[in-house]
This record gives sequence, C-alpha cells and structure tokens, in this order.
Amino acid sequence: MERNLKYTRNIGIAAHIDAGKTTTTERILFYTGINHKMGEVHDGAATMDWMLQEQERGITITSASTRCEWKYNNNKYFINLIDTPGHVDFTVEVERSMRVLDGMVVLFSAVDGVEPQSETVWRQADKYGIPRIAFVNKMDRQGADFLDVCFQINKDLGARPVPLQIPMGSGEDFVGVIDLIYNQLVIWDEKNYGMTYKKMPIPDNMKNITKDYHNKIIETLSEYDDVIMEKFLYDEDSISEDEIIQSLQKNTIKMNIIPILCGSSFKNKGVQAILDAICRYLPSPLDVKNVVGINPISKKNEYRKPDENEHFSALAFKIASDPFVGRLAFFRVYSGKIESGSYSFNARSGNKERISRIYQMHANKQNPINKVGAGDIAAIVGFKDIKTGDTLCDEKHPILLENISFPEPVIGLAVEPKYKSDIDKMSLALSKLMEEDPTFQVRIDQYTGQTIISGMGELHLEIILDRIKREFKVEINKGNPQVEYKEALTDLVKHREIYKKQTGGKGKFADIFFILEPGNKKDTGLLFINKIKGGNIPKEYIPSIEKGCKEMMKNGPLSGYEIENAKITIIDGSYHPVDSDQLSFELAGKLGFREAAKKAKPVLLEPIMKLEVLIPEENMGDVIGDLNRRRGTIQNMIEKNNIKVIQAIVPMSEMFGYVTALRTLSSGRGTSIMEFSHYDMVPNLITENILLNKNQKQKKKIKR
Repeated sequence: MERNLKYTRNIGIAAHIDAGKTTTTERILFYTGINHKMGEVHDGAATMDWMLQEQERGITITSASTRCEWKYNNNKYFINLIDTPGHVDFTVEVERSMRVLDGMVVLFSAVDGVEPQSETVWRQADKYGIPRIAFVNKMDRQGADFLDVCFQINKDLGARPVPLQIPMGSGEDFVGVIDLIYNQLVIWDEKNYGMTYKKMPIPDNMKNITKDYHNKIIETLSEYDDVIMEKFLYDEDSISEDEIIQSLQKNTIKMNIIPILCGSSFKNKGVQAILDAICRYLPSPLDVKNVVGINPISKKNEYRKPDENEHFSALAFKIASDPFVGRLAFFRVYSGKIESGSYSFNARSGNKERISRIYQMHANKQNPINKVGAGDIAAIVGFKDIKTGDTLCDEKHPILLENISFPEPVIGLAVEPKYKSDIDKMSLALSKLMEEDPTFQVRIDQYTGQTIISGMGELHLEIILDRIKREFKVEINKGNPQVEYKEALTDLVKHREIYKKQTGGKGKFADIFFILEPGNKKDTGLLFINKIKGGNIPKEYIPSIEKGCKEMMKNGPLSGYEIENAKITIIDGSYHPVDSDQLSFELAGKLGFREAAKKAKPVLLEPIMKLEVLIPEENMGDVIGDLNRRRGTIQNMIEKNNIKVIQAIVPMSEMFGYVTALRTLSSGRGTSIMEFSHYDMVPNLITENILLNKNQKQKKKIKR
C-alpha cells in the first residue's frame, strides 16, 4: 500500500468562470484513456458537466469527481480528480472539495489574467494549505500574454511564480511551448487531437530568452535549497534536470513557489504537461501532514497516518442524490480502510452506519469496488444519517476531524407549490436539496408564514427551482428576491425570567437570572457560559436553558431575522423540587432570551458584496455615479488590458437587476462579478423602511 500511496494524487481543478476548467478536465480524461471521445462544454457534451442545467448553460454547477491513470517515468499514477465550478454562487462546491484535496491545478486565462474568482479560489487554497501549480490557458486567443499573467500572480496573489515553460508564439501564432527544464521545443500534433507531440531543438532566436528563464528557475530555487545554491555559485552546469525537478517538488509542497505551465486546452496543446506536472510536483497523501482530529471522549488531539493499518478515519465532504442508487456520500479516507457491507461510526451523531456499497465515481457514473483505503476518495450508499462534514471512524478508536465551514446565504425567495396537492412533494424536495447543499437554507417566516429559500445568489436559487421542477416534478410559484438580513445585539442586559404555570396537579416552574450581551464579532452563534454555584439550578437543567436560548437566536426581536452572535452568562436562579423539569427551563430560556433581546438595542445587519466592474473608459463616470446611488463605496480603480476595473463594496439590497443596468450604462460592453464580503449595520432610515414593509406584509397576511 505504501507504494500505491506514493503514486496517488488527490487533485482539484479550480479557476474563475470561463477559464477552461471543464475543457481541461475533458482533455485529461481523453489523454488518460478514460474517455474515447472529447466532450465539449459548448456542445453540452462534457462528461463532468452531467447535470441538464450545466449542459444547457455551459457552466459547471456541482463539483464532479473522477479517477484516471497516467504513466510517468515508467510508473503508473492514480489521480483522483475533482472539477469545481467557477461561478461565485457555487463557491460551496470549491470549499468542500478543497477540504479533502492534497494539491490543486489553478487555471488562468492568458487574456484575462487574475480575476476576482481566481483570488477567492486562491484564498480558499491558502486557508487549507494546499500546494498548487498554475496553468495559463487560452494561449491561442488574441491578446494572450503569458508573462503578464505571471506578473499578476505575483502582484495580486502574493505568490512566487516559477515559469517552467514559455510559449512559442501567442494568439493565432501559438504553435507550442519551450520546456525550460529540458531546454527543448514541444509541438503537439493537431491531426490526432494532440495525442502525440514532437520534441525539437529550440530555434536560434529563442535561445537567449530560454537561457535567461532557465537561470531564473535555478536562481529562485537557490533561495530555498542549499544544494542548488552551492552548485549555482560554484558549478552551475553540474545542476541536473532531476535535481531541478526534486527541488521544484519539495518547494511546491512547502508552498514556497508556484510552478507555471502554459497552453491551450481547447486546441489540445499542453495538457499532457499538466499531467506530468501533477505527478512530478504535487504531493501524494504520504507527503501531506498527518491528519489531526479530536478524540470525542478525552477531548485531546489525535493524529492519523495515511496507512491502511491505522484505525479507520474519513471525512464526508458531499451528499448527493442519485435517481438509481439513492443518497450518495462522497468521502476521503485519511487512515485505515473500509469494506462494503461493514459498519462505520459517525463521530457527530454517535451512531453506527452500515456501508452497504462503495463506489469509485466517474462524474455521475458509479463503479462498484469492494474496499477503499487511506488516501483515496470514493462514495458510499446505504447510510441513514450522514451530513456534509461528518467524520466516519472506528467505533473503538473515535476521532472528530475538523468540520467544513460554509458561507452564509445572502439572498432569499418566497416559494409555494402551484398546486396545493404538491405541498408534501415540495417539502421533500427542499429537504433533499438542503441536505446536498449546506449554503441552501429553508425557513418559515414567522410573520407571514411563507416558506423562504435562501442561497448565495440569484443564479443559485434559479438552479434550485429548476431542479425542483425537473427532478421532483413540482411546479413552483416564487416571489421577488429578498435580502437575507441578520440582527445583532449592541448592549448588555441583565434579566430575570420566572416561568410559572399551575393547572392543578404537577405544575411548571423555572427561575433563571442571566446576562445577555453581544458576542465576539469573529464568532457566529451563541456563546453560553454557566456560572451557577451551589446547585441553585441542577446541572441537568442547564443544557435545556441553552437549547431554549439557541432556538430564539433564529428569530430576532426586530423583525424575526436570525441573530448573528450573542453571549449568555447564567449567574443565578432557582428550581422547585416537584414542578421543575427540563421543559420548564427550556421555556424559561426562550421567554427570557426574547425579552432580554428586546432591551439589548438590536440593530439590523445587511450583506455587503464585493463588486468588480470591467468597463470601457468612456463609461466610467456613469457607472461610478450609479454605484454611488446604490450606496456603494469605491475602493480601487485599475486598468487591465485597456479596460477599466472598478472595485467596490455595495449592499446586496441595492444590487438586484444590476447586470441589466450595467449593460444599459455601458452599451452592452460592461461586465461584473460579485461575491459576498461581510455583514454590516443598516442605516437607521433604511431600517425603518424595512421594518415598515415587513409589518405591512404581516397585516396583509392576517387580513387574508
């Protein structure tokens, strides 16, 4: 198994929208022999874009996993490959995939360079400490500039790019690449879809630039590698290609450098070099640090090695529904092994789960396998209660791995079934989709009684509604998009709540005295501290108080929006030996929290979006004026490829229909990208309008 793991790679492909991720993945599947025909995104025939919505729109919506084999240096490598979406609305797919990857290929367009979603992906990879290589795609396009993209990677992403190739020509003149390690020209054969390529001597007019860039590789490596440094100073010609490759691999894994390749996936040029680079430079499970988790019993840190003989531990990173096999849980095994038909322990729920069947996934096709071991990615069926982020482990040696954090939804829609007979079918559809996608949430508005679905953007909710219609056969009526506001407490309040109920026989009694105050801005949810001494409230009732308070966090005192964070300290109370029970203290917690929250000067928070607008210079004034009217704050203005780029932060509530407005202002030439930034306080006047509208809706509902 040790040998197998050395030749295993768990790799993701990520980038900005339209940089060519899925096209590159299709070429990889073709060259590795998984597919015998290339699927094109624009034809709706890409293997990894298997959903109808993906094929119609030509975009990736859900991350798809597959496995392929590649021969490098006479060794067979097994590559688990995950193709992720580029659209910011589906950032959850990138986030959860990164949690289980060991390495990543980041694609950049040779024309557009570093774009907003490229930065988001890069930050996510930094967060999980994922080594990566970069591929500058679309070298065949007019305006392609490889070296400028390398400069942007350094300037905008703070990375240390090391070009391992330079292009031979660009745009229509792009014919191949110069390999800077082996000093040779590589040209792909266009007649057989780039399956074969020729290695040729470098043309005389490119020899000097090749030597300069070859030396730059060695110079960069000498900063991190003492052996290379010594040879570079005293005997540069003695540095072999193998030594350069070993040093590149070591420093890529340490994240000191980013090796950069170039080509054109659509024109079948440069993809084999990506596969070689994945095997050469990106880490195997053995090269990654041992996974750390917490023992749920001792609460101490424990480590697991990527070894089949270790105790079993795995992380479920995605739940999906399949019409033929039912619910699938995608998981990454970190240690040990598991066989089909066996049992696993869910560290979150504390229950055993039967693993009835294990599949090796290829997009939406399942290949049954008998077992899966450390360092591998697979999918299981037959489970009862597994959620995204759950740890599966050995019951006798439990471990809880770090969960996956997801961004909060920022936009909501009121929905109802077109026909009353479909209410149950709609509820089932929503619960299944919510299980699959942690950034999709469903709640009932306590004022209007409407079902509100929330997500990351208008496209996200559009896809959800389309799936309900096609997969669950439910016609849906929808309301206008609405912003997912939150509430925050701004003051400290001391409150006593006495809950008494006497109806003859055993009554209800609970008495609690607590401090309610704003929570830490960095945290979300409720921080609950128990300072009861001397048994004024028995220990078994304390969790019930916390449960009641947590329940009330979902409905803030201003207008029923969720309270972002709060801190409660229980300092005193009393109980009745006969009338007190857990339910009494839970109700006291609910009532007490509601009353105290009203006095804690609650305010409304709104989602603020990070916006990047690309427009011609002549439209700058109109666009900036429009953003100012939308309460936007301009943060930066730069120029990219003769196009002006405006970077701003704008409240989500002002951005509905912005794409259409921008087209009008820029005569159809402007484009924009928007992603969630943070929550901020709503100005008083706007808060009053929001609350007034909410009250009017409530009155209309009561009249009906």
